[in-house]
Amino acid sequence: MEAEKERCAWCLKTPLYRDYHDLEWGKPVRDDAKMFEFLILETFQAGLSWLTILNKREHFRTAFDQFDVQKVAAYEHDKIMELLENPAIIRNKLKIYAAITNAQAYIRVQQEFGTFCNYLWGFVNHKPIENEFTSLKQIPAKTALSDAISKDLKRRGFKFVGSTTIYAHMQATGMVNDHLLQCDFR
Repeated sequence: MEAEKERCAWCLKTPLYRDYHDLEWGKPVRDDAKMFEFLILETFQAGLSWLTILNKREHFRTAFDQFDVQKVAAYEHDKIMELLENPAIIRNKLKIYAAITNAQAYIRVQQEFGTFCNYLWGFVNHKPIENEFTSLKQIPAKTALSDAISKDLKRRGFKFVGSTTIYAHMQATGMVNDHLLQCDFR
């Protein structure tokens, strides 16, 4: 029988959390569509648990047109009202409006840098930062780099992109590898 793999302790609550840890968290995302999905989900997560977002992820995909950035950027009143009435997602008016604003800003960044991934990965010289933490207590909630990215995103018109949200986004998309050293999924 195969030995159980060692995992970061934060993911042990549910199979959904464990699968996210094993298959996605910390894996470098170089696809703009997937990067946009994570950005939108991270902004909705602000003030909530990531598990709450993961439990609603499929509903978010449906509600937000599979995170098609062009479609989200063009949302108007009727679609906003539909989202505000959708009990399957987080119905925060400011976050819904931020998703639209962020989609519009995202497109502008794509136009300037070729892809959003080119822009964002440029902050880490296009290579993941490999941290070597042995305890969850060592993992920061934000860093000077996430502060700088947050500041630049805000300057470009993005909303709900504080430093803590951006650091979580960097972890989720593999810009930083915060799997503990003893984790078999590094």
